[in-house]
This record gives sequence, C-alpha cells and structure tokens, in this order.
Amino acid sequence: MKRLLFSVFGILALAIATLTPAFAQSKGTVYYLVPTLLDEFQTGSVSAMELFLKQVGYEMKTLNADNKTDAQQSQMNDVIALKPKAIILAAVDFNALKPSVEAARAAGIPVVEFDRQITATPSDFTSVAGTVEIGHIAADQAEALLKAKNGAVKGKILQVLGDPGDPYTLDIQKGFEEKMKAFPDVKIISLPAMQWEASNAGTIVADQMLANPDIDLIFSHAAHLSVAGVASLEAAGKKPGDVMMMSSNGAPVGLDLIRKGWLNVEVEQPLYAQAAAVAMFMDKVANKQEIKPGDYDVLGLKSVVTKEAWGPNIKIPGAAITKANVDNPAFWGNQKPPTDTVKSVE
Repeated sequence: MKRLLFSVFGILALAIATLTPAFAQSKGTVYYLVPTLLDEFQTGSVSAMELFLKQVGYEMKTLNADNKTDAQQSQMNDVIALKPKAIILAAVDFNALKPSVEAARAAGIPVVEFDRQITATPSDFTSVAGTVEIGHIAADQAEALLKAKNGAVKGKILQVLGDPGDPYTLDIQKGFEEKMKAFPDVKIISLPAMQWEASNAGTIVADQMLANPDIDLIFSHAAHLSVAGVASLEAAGKKPGDVMMMSSNGAPVGLDLIRKGWLNVEVEQPLYAQAAAVAMFMDKVANKQEIKPGDYDVLGLKSVVTKEAWGPNIKIPGAAITKANVDNPAFWGNQKPPTDTVKSVE
C-alpha cells in the first residue's frame, strides 16, 4: 500500500513539476516609466498595471521620474540598454520624450503610451481615457447644476486647469468649453495650475473669489486641486455647498470631498480599465502583431481602438460620480481593485 501511495505521489509530483514551469514562466520584463508618485492616480496606476500584467504573464519594474523631464529621458536611455519586452511610458513632457520613444523603437523595443498621448511620433499602442469626453460629461453636469441653482443655464464658472503642457487637461478643457458654447449666459474663467501643483490651484481660487465673488461653480481638472480649492474657500469663511464644485479624475480625496458635501461631482478617469487595456494588448505589442481597430470590452466598459497617425489608440470612457453612487467599488477612488481577470486579446 505504501509503495502504491509513493507511486501515486511520485506521479503527481512529476505532473506538477512538468506543469508548473509552463504556468509560472514569465513572458519577460516590462518597464513602466511613471512621471511621479506624488498623487494617487500615479501610485494606483503602478499597482493596477503590475496586477494586470502579472495575470497575462509579464513581470513589471517601475522607474519614477519625480516629474523631471531630464530624469525620464535618462531612464529611457538606461532601459533601452536593458532590452525589455516593452516600455510603458507616461511622459512627463510629451514633446521632450519624442526622441526617446523613437530611440527605443529603433532599438526594436515596443513603446506603449499610458494616460498621456504622444502624437508627434508613432508608438506601438496608446491607452488613454476619453479626455474630451470627460470634458463633455463635466459640461453636462455643470449644465444641470447651474440650472438647479439659477433656474436656467447661466452663471459664472472658474475652471482650474492642470499644467498647460499636459494634453490631458487641454483635452478636458476643449470638451468642456465646446459643449458649454451652447450657453452664452455662462461665463468661464480658465486659469492653469502650473505643474499640477495644488498650492497654485489654491491661490487661483483665493484670488478669483476676491475678484469674482459671484462664482457659481469651480471646476478643477484633478481632485487634489479641489482639495486646495476647498482650503481657500474655508479660509474665506465658506461652508460646504456655498460654492458648487467639480473635479475630473476620480481620486480618493475627491470622493471624500463628495461625502463631506464640498464636491458635487467627480468625473472619473477610468484608471483600472486604462491599465487593464495595456495588459490585454501586451502580447500583441511585445510580439509586434497587428492591433485591429474596433470595439473592445475592458472591465465592462465599451472602449474603442482606432488606428491613428501615432499608432493604435484605445479610448476608454469615464463616468460621473455623485453622492448617489460615490460608494460604488467600480470607481478606482474607492481603492478596491477589480476581481476580474484580464485575458490577452487573441
């Protein structure tokens, strides 16, 4: 009997030993060059990307540029020398990183753009939120808020942009303002918070509330900018609800401001789906296979791949978060990573 048991265990051990390497074998290492780790979107992108890439068989290493263009250029040079399966780049400066992208691809290393498009030169894949569409959603929300407050779509909006060198904020501004053109009785004051620095946003809000005390709505292009805006409003003696507020990236601090009554709407940037899309298409990217245009389901979101001058581009929609749905775990700001397993696109 013992001999039989040892024989069975021996067969099982051999089977496991045979299967395990095939299951655990990595397809290679991918480097993710993140612009900064100072905000929750960026730290969340690292953990989400690592989770999803591991599900499809890739190891990931991260390099942080601390928002320094020269540091990221140097990192690109170092990573090119290591010859990874691919480089995922969230550029500090999309113009300055163009030569680095070209150098990597010339060395035979595919480059994926994450969150921040580089349109001046081709890449192998780009995964972005529908930023113009985020602007459209924000405009719809602003329309409803102004109408509820003033009886018609009229009033004054302070729009606090991010850094003017970042296409993310420029696209949101474009989408927001093109929809708001339908309402000539709405005046929009747009000012940039340079380097996405929260203190700059706080100063803008403080100054503008003095110059324009009749501002109805403050629309900041990131939740951490709204935090600084709230601090300025509190310093001016304002209470939650005195001035309507919106943000547009879905960070945890934004959701907290909704719960506290300061923020009316947070238009989410779909972090989890953006990262999942990179993993879904990584086999195609690494093996230099065609990525076909069309509709794709990314964590339940209907997303569209198009063939652009800069390469295949997937655009993923955002959603409006309000007090009614703020606790939905699907929103990345609630920091509950999806349990869905990502699979490679065939």
